[in-house]
Amino acid sequence: MRPNSLHARDIASLVHQQTDLAGLEQEGALLIERGEGIRVWDTEGREYIEAMAGLWCASLGFSERRLAEAAYKQMLKLPYYHTFFAKGHEPSVELAERLLAIAPKGMARALFQCSGSEANDAAIKLVWYYNEILGRPQKRKIIGRIRGYHGNTVAAVSLSGQPHMHAGFGLPLPGFLHTDNPNYYRASEPGESEEAFSQRMADNLEALILREGPETVAAFFAEPVQGGGGAITPPRGYFERIQAVLQKYDILFVVDEVICGFGRTGSMWGCETYDLRPDMVSCAKQLSASYQPISALMIGERVHAALLEGSRRHGTFGHGYTYGGHPVACAVAIETLKIYEERDMIGHVRRVSPAFLDGLAAFREHPLVGDVRGVGLIAGVELMADKADRVPFPPAAGMGVRVMQACEQAGLIVRAIGDRIAFTPPLIIDEVEIAEMCRRFGRGLDSAWAETN
Repeated sequence: MRPNSLHARDIASLVHQQTDLAGLEQEGALLIERGEGIRVWDTEGREYIEAMAGLWCASLGFSERRLAEAAYKQMLKLPYYHTFFAKGHEPSVELAERLLAIAPKGMARALFQCSGSEANDAAIKLVWYYNEILGRPQKRKIIGRIRGYHGNTVAAVSLSGQPHMHAGFGLPLPGFLHTDNPNYYRASEPGESEEAFSQRMADNLEALILREGPETVAAFFAEPVQGGGGAITPPRGYFERIQAVLQKYDILFVVDEVICGFGRTGSMWGCETYDLRPDMVSCAKQLSASYQPISALMIGERVHAALLEGSRRHGTFGHGYTYGGHPVACAVAIETLKIYEERDMIGHVRRVSPAFLDGLAAFREHPLVGDVRGVGLIAGVELMADKADRVPFPPAAGMGVRVMQACEQAGLIVRAIGDRIAFTPPLIIDEVEIAEMCRRFGRGLDSAWAETN
């Protein structure tokens, strides 16, 4: 156990449920005390490169004074107000205007919440509301993907295809379905091309819709890059084929940009990177660089028209959150969007992405690594016991956690998702820092490999 650290069982309520609590019971929890740029320091003074930007979100690093100053100024001016009952405030209006000006094509309105979970939960409600208003209340089933992640509310986690987050909670709720995880490296058949794999994924989705009855299926949710599944990029042709199926059966397409939005994939949106045509888009995390909790659900015109009709029919639109559109969070988000534009963060991501992707791709030769895939500044490193035959490590080996812990000892914070190591460093990372990140990752891999032999 680390000296001066709290034991895991004493702070279990503070630890995210996806953490390996058994491992923390033995090792003790890491307490982070301060941050600067892409680095953080623990309470013992040890320095780490934060290659996950916290939880995929600290896009501008851990010491951007402009965001702290924006929050302070807004707190002095108007520390809180709501957006209910025909009331509002200037920061929420300005943020909505700025956000929609850069939104994926077709987005017409924005609703603000406090988290990505709430944004996706709101999207689920609007899907149901939309079909109710159109006179087809039976069209309620929602399809997510195995290993997809959309949040932790009861509905959002039911949508998520994460069995360990369902276990013990009696979830998922009825009406939430899951189709294939599009991990080409793991799930492709021998000799199957990416295009053929994508077609099989689309065929399986269509078969699921037909089994359930297209008249009962309301929406399909997907992340452009599957974050909680391990930073899984879609295979060639995947979304083109998936969208064709959705259009065929009049199924709404909700794109979860909570991780991918605001430059992570090398475009402002993953929708742009992969040519997606959504009906709704959720975003959060990098909207405020995570300096304040805020999210947005952007909706297309046909969904908005149904909301207006529902308000006329029912006399009100019965949805909202006390802290949704909080003026301080909006002020910080506005400043974040200004920084992205002024510093050309999209251009920066594109300039440093080759160093990031090539640096990690070099580890394909490591004996623990089977595959490396990524886009922009998000990537996943697949660990494999026998890369030639794609034989995975047995779950009991806990290889992903072992590599993650070895990286931590080398001064690098990464995320183990099963036996896949995810990287999403702050967008401000430069080539020198990327090189040092890769050096530390190499030391972590070597250490874990040495322990297995």
